[in-house]
Formats: sequence, structure tokens, C-alpha cells
Amino acid sequence: MSGLLDQGPGTYRTTVVEPLHPKTYDVQPRDREPLIAFMLDALRAEGCRIIHEPRPDRAPFRITFETPEGERMGIVAYAFLATFTPTKNRPEDEHSFQIKYGSKDGKLHTLWQDPFGVYVTLFLGINPERGFFVAADPVLHSPTKFFIRLEFKEEHVTQILSKGWHAWERRRRAAEGEPVEVLVGGSRSNLLRLIRFEREACREDQGHRQLLAERAVGDVRATNVVAPSVTVPPAPHLHSLARELDLSESEVLDVIASARRLKMAVRGWVAEEHLVRQLRKVPGVTDCLRPDQEGGVDVTLRFEGSRPISMECKNVLREKTASGVPRIDFQRTRTSKRDPCRRFYTPDDFDIVAACLHAVTERWEFRFAETTTLDRLGREHDCRGRVSNRVVLDQRWGSEVTEVLRRVAAH
Repeated sequence: MSGLLDQGPGTYRTTVVEPLHPKTYDVQPRDREPLIAFMLDALRAEGCRIIHEPRPDRAPFRITFETPEGERMGIVAYAFLATFTPTKNRPEDEHSFQIKYGSKDGKLHTLWQDPFGVYVTLFLGINPERGFFVAADPVLHSPTKFFIRLEFKEEHVTQILSKGWHAWERRRRAAEGEPVEVLVGGSRSNLLRLIRFEREACREDQGHRQLLAERAVGDVRATNVVAPSVTVPPAPHLHSLARELDLSESEVLDVIASARRLKMAVRGWVAEEHLVRQLRKVPGVTDCLRPDQEGGVDVTLRFEGSRPISMECKNVLREKTASGVPRIDFQRTRTSKRDPCRRFYTPDDFDIVAACLHAVTERWEFRFAETTTLDRLGREHDCRGRVSNRVVLDQRWGSEVTEVLRRVAAH
């Protein structure tokens, strides 16, 4: 996978070059058959008709099926056995699944995403005996090394089995710099819900991944149904794009709602659009633009005739600190293999950070801070001097942008 650049509030909006087929690995059929049976039984229990069953000796596992509503769907599942095996020097309440296919070669392996959007990629651990799964974000984990473990707690399993569906932020003891990760667990009867959720949440930032998972508790039905005919309004009142596409405005929205890739792209732009609208109302702000350049900043503007000021829009995480303060995982999800420090921002990358609170408040509101005031990675970190990824919206952040703009413009 190539061409992934961080542009905007946690969403990647540039060309992703994917192979047409996933790389496959030899696996032991005896070990994988229970995982395949779990997925097939779960889909059949939901009334799905299985069209294609995977071979148990080749992973990842491809399954195609038809839902009771007649929707054709497919998954490519990187599935592993989740176990609860007490291990010396590990927490007593720890579950885990080992991510491994093929040999332990130490290389990075891409988790495939369908370039045509037909198949949904799952990356999950399955416990067939207790009847649950735990899914991780396949985009966040790609590329991955094999023969690594992903851990979760008994408390989360209890929530999964009691509620049937549960999303949480994975707590790590790892060194500073590890990206925040949201896991989603469900009972066997919620596998179809997971598939629809992963289709919806693909390439979302972790804050909105958790928000979408929490919303998925309700009815998650197929959205790519044919919209009813709509009377086209008179031409003078029709948006130019609707005229270009020869559709009504309602039909254009229906097309976006029915196509996950379109909806993902639109959702990634919405926070920036709300930000620009708010900034343009600030007295003294002129030339407020969204450059729309790969690798560029999200917003540029001038304040009271100043030099151009750059601003980056970032979504907060869904979970706040213990004291109720919003947080940001302030780093690029993708980085260069040749320069691991590329994942972390420098104080000079942009002047101001605008934190969008939508993942917490479900309203399009923002807090602002100067990039130079944020904490840096310490001496113990290989990328010391870059901006820390652990950002808390403390007293350095404010809802009024005018004073922040005035300080930056004075520099």
C-alpha cells in the first residue's frame, strides 16, 4: 500500500494503490477450521446465504454471502484464535490473540483492502468456545509484523458477553509514540454488524471509529438500496453539481450515503468545512482558504493583514482523561519506513492546531492552540524535539481563536 498521507482531521484523502488480490499464506487447517465455522455459522444464523466458503489451509479467509435483504457482500478476514491462557509475568486477567501467518520473517505485511470496495477487510481474534470476537482496525495495523500479540482484558470480555457489542480504547503500557487504538468486540450474533461497521468505519480516525461503533448498537442495515424517484426541482434552484450529474440534489445525497468511500471522503472534509466557516466570521480574518494539496496544511488565512497563517484540524478521541478533559492522538497514522520520525509533527509544520470536539460532543466545535506551545518528545525518545503525540486539551487551549491568531501574527 502506498500514497497514504495525513491530510485533515485524521482521514487520508489521496490515492491508495492496492493490489487486486490479497497475499495469501499457508496455515494449518485444523487450527483455522473453528474460526471459519464461527464466521459461517454466525452469518447463517442471521439468515445469510453463503455463496463462497474459504479453504481452511489458506489465509486470509474470503467469504461471500447474500443478506436476507438481498445485498451481496464479501469479507477478507485476517482471523486468529483468541485465548485466555495465564502466562508468567503477564496480567492474570489478560486475553490475547497472536497475529501470525507463515514464517516468522520479521518483515512487514500489508493487510489488504479491496481497491473496488466490494470486500470488507476484518482483522480479528475469535474465541469459538465462549462465542465472541474482538476486532482491531485493519488500516491502523497495516503493515504489520507477524508473530505479535494483541491483548485485551477479561473486563472487556464480560462487557461483550453481557451486551453483545462493546467498543473501547485499548490501554497500552508501551513507550510514548504508540498510536491510540480502538477495539470493537461482539458476540457471535453480531458478526454481520461488525462487517457493516468496518465498511462504514474504514480509514476513519480512532475517535470517530469509536463513535461509529457506539452508534452501531442500533439497527445497522444495508444502505446501498435504490432510492425512490425524486421530483427534480426547477433548474435555477438546482446545485451545479446536481445538474452536471443529471440527478436531483436528494439523489446526489443518496448516492453519497450508499457508497462508503464517498461518505468517508465527505466526512473527512466536513470538520474542515465547519472550521473554515467559523474562521471566516472572525473579525480581521481574510483569505481563509483550504489549499487541498497532498501533504499540505488544512487551512491558511491572514489575520489583520498578517503573513499567511497555517492551521491543522485534528479530531479528538472519543474517551476523555479521568478528569474529563478531551485528548488528541497527535501524529500521522502512516509514516515513511526510511524515516520513522515522520510520524510525529514538528513545531514548524503549521502555526495553529484546531481540535474538533465532534467525536466527544457530537457538535462541530473547536479548541485552538499554538503548535509551539505543545509538549515535545523527551530525551528518551528517538524522535526527541518533535511534538508529543499525547496531547491533552488543557489550559493552553481555548474556544476563542482571536487571541491565538493575534499572538501568531505578531511573531
